[in-house]
Amino acid sequence: MRILVVEDSVKMAALLRRGLEEEGYAVDVAGDGEEAVWLGGENPYDAIVLDIVLGASATALDGFEVCRRLRQAGRWSPVLMLTARDAVHDRVRGLDAGADDYLTKPFSFEELLARVRALIRRGTEQRPTTLAVGDLRLDPASHEVWRDDLLIELTSKEFALLEFLMRRAGEVLTRGALIEHVWDFAYDGDSNVVDVHIRNLRMKIDRPFGRASLETVRRVGYRLRDDTLDPTSA
Repeated sequence: MRILVVEDSVKMAALLRRGLEEEGYAVDVAGDGEEAVWLGGENPYDAIVLDIVLGASATALDGFEVCRRLRQAGRWSPVLMLTARDAVHDRVRGLDAGADDYLTKPFSFEELLARVRALIRRGTEQRPTTLAVGDLRLDPASHEVWRDDLLIELTSKEFALLEFLMRRAGEVLTRGALIEHVWDFAYDGDSNVVDVHIRNLRMKIDRPFGRASLETVRRVGYRLRDDTLDPTSA
């Protein structure tokens, strides 16, 4: 298993490298953000241990930006962020940038090893921070939706419904499945609630753009598809 350690402190990088190598891992070290982006883009690492603070220069890439750039480049190696910062805001920023886990300094090396093993078990499958179906994009962190780069205003329930549809793009989803995942098991309100919200979504994500990506599958449910591949008239 090959791991990339991104750490600007020479002493800390050496400690991490030695400890990981003693556990049998092959380890590469990057001392700054630019090198980390290059190495992470060139090599399919099984995990990346990434410090947030990488250099004092105002132009230096920090760990948030390194992670963001790797994800944008389609690199899905699991990322464990290391930092002396313990603020909730920093943890949220790291996770929203695409990190998979977070460990605050000082830390137990035994715990770091356990977290690395857990990340490696997850593998390198795609875990994009934003969802895209054709030119329709959704950011779960900022709760924003765009089509053709135009921002679309949705209610919280419309957003939740669209997110679920986008995560299962191409699949036919029954009304029951949509209620179960977007409302809850105990929902006993209007049985037409899904149809109403689907109609509202169409008015916002399809009709203004001349699209028909949100389909009704007769007697079954609904499906969201990429209609830029085979556009039909709304």
